Amino acid sequence: MIAPVKSLVGPTNLFPKPISNCQFSGAVVSFDQGFGPKQGLKQNKLLVCHRGEKMEVIRKLSRGCFMDNRKKEKKVEVESVHGGEDIFDAEKNMSQAHLVIMVNGIVGSAADWRYAAEQFVKKLPDKVIVHRSECNYSKLTFDGVDRMGERLAGEVLDVVKRWPEVRKISFVAHSLGGLVARYAIGRLYELFPKMETTGLSGNCSSREHLNKLTQHPEQHFGARIAGLEPMNFVTFATPHLGSRGHRQLPFLCGLPFLERSAPQTAHLIVGRSGKHLFLTDNDEGKPPLLVQMVNDSNDVKFMSALRSFKRRVAYANANYDYVVGWRTSSIRRQHELPKSNLLVKDEKYPHVVYVERESTKKIHNGTSSMVGKQASDLEEEMVRGLTQVPWERVDVSFHESKQRYIAHNTIQVKSYWLNSDGADVVLHMIDNFLL
Repeated sequence: MIAPVKSLVGPTNLFPKPISNCQFSGAVVSFDQGFGPKQGLKQNKLLVCHRGEKMEVIRKLSRGCFMDNRKKEKKVEVESVHGGEDIFDAEKNMSQAHLVIMVNGIVGSAADWRYAAEQFVKKLPDKVIVHRSECNYSKLTFDGVDRMGERLAGEVLDVVKRWPEVRKISFVAHSLGGLVARYAIGRLYELFPKMETTGLSGNCSSREHLNKLTQHPEQHFGARIAGLEPMNFVTFATPHLGSRGHRQLPFLCGLPFLERSAPQTAHLIVGRSGKHLFLTDNDEGKPPLLVQMVNDSNDVKFMSALRSFKRRVAYANANYDYVVGWRTSSIRRQHELPKSNLLVKDEKYPHVVYVERESTKKIHNGTSSMVGKQASDLEEEMVRGLTQVPWERVDVSFHESKQRYIAHNTIQVKSYWLNSDGADVVLHMIDNFLL
C-alpha cells in the first residue's frame, strides 16, 4: 500500500553540485544609515582585504539600514557578503521567506539591480529576501554562459545555506544574465520524492514500485531548484535566441555585410560569451550551447528546470533597444510580433504597451528573415524548444521618453538618475509577482 507521507530521503537525481569559485575585484562599498547629509549617522563599509594580487571580501562585516522617508520607521537592511548583497526588511518575520535572485547582464554588476531590489523589499517587506548576484561582473561576463552559469549556481547554493528558512525561489535577470540564469537553474534542478512506499514486502514488490517511479517521475517527485520551490523566472531584454540573425543585434542597422561579419569577430570583443551569443561555438563537435539549452541533456536538465517554475515571463523592448532585438528577447518569430495598432498605453504602467498572457506557441513551418539558412534553422529550433513551456510576454516601449536611446538599461532602471522612466516596468513586475 502506498501512503503519502513526508519523505526522509534526499533528492533522487542530484548532479555534481556546483561550487562557487568567484574571483572578485577589490572595492569599498558604503551604506549611509539614513538619507541626506544632515542625518549625522555613521557609515558602515564593506572591507576588502588585499593579499598580493588576490582580493578577498570579508564576509558579513557590513550592515546598513536605509530609512524610507515615505513610510516612517521602515527599515531595509542590506547585508554585503561574498558574492553580492542580500536586501531584506529588518523588522519582519522571515519564516516563510521567498528568495529572489537578481542577475546582471554583460559588463554589469550587482549595482545594476539596486533600484529594483529596494522596490521589491519596500512593496513586499514581509515576503521576500532579495539577493543581487555579483559572481559575474565586469570582464567576468566574457567567460561564456556555461562558466558564468556554474558560478551563479554555486553562489545560489551559498545564499540558500545562509538563509535556511527560505522555502521558495525566483530569478530576475537582465540581458545576458537571463541566459546565465537559465544555465544555472539547469545545474540546480533536482527531484524530491513526494511519497514513499510503506507496507511492501518482498523484493519483487519493491522492484515493481521502483519501476513505476522511474516511468512516471513527475507523478511521484516534486521539482526543486537548489532545494527550494521554483516560482517566477523573469527576464528583461534577454537574447534568448542569441544575437545572430537579421536585426537581432539592432545597432548593426540590419546591414547584411555587418551581420555576416559580426559572428566572426564577436569573440574578439566579448570572449566566449560572444561565441555563445552568435552561435559559433562547437565544443567537442556539439551544437551551439544556446541550442543545447532548449532541451535536457544527460547531466543538465535545462528545460525541466525551466518548466518547473510556476511562471516564466519575458520583458522585451519593442523599439530603441540597440543591443537586443525584439524578436530574440520576446521569443517570437517575426510574424508573431504584435502589430503597432495592437500596442496600447496603460495609465499605471505607461511604458508597458502589450501583454501576452501565458501561452505555448504553436509550431509553424515558416521561419523568420535571417542571414543564412543555418542561422534560420538554429533560431527556429530554439523557438520551438523554448516554447515547449508557456511564457508570458510583456512588451515595453520608451518611444516618447527622453531615455529611449538607452532603452536596454532603462527597462531595468540600471541607474535611477539615467533610467528612471523604467520604474513603471519594475513596478509591473513586482505587482504581478507570484508569491
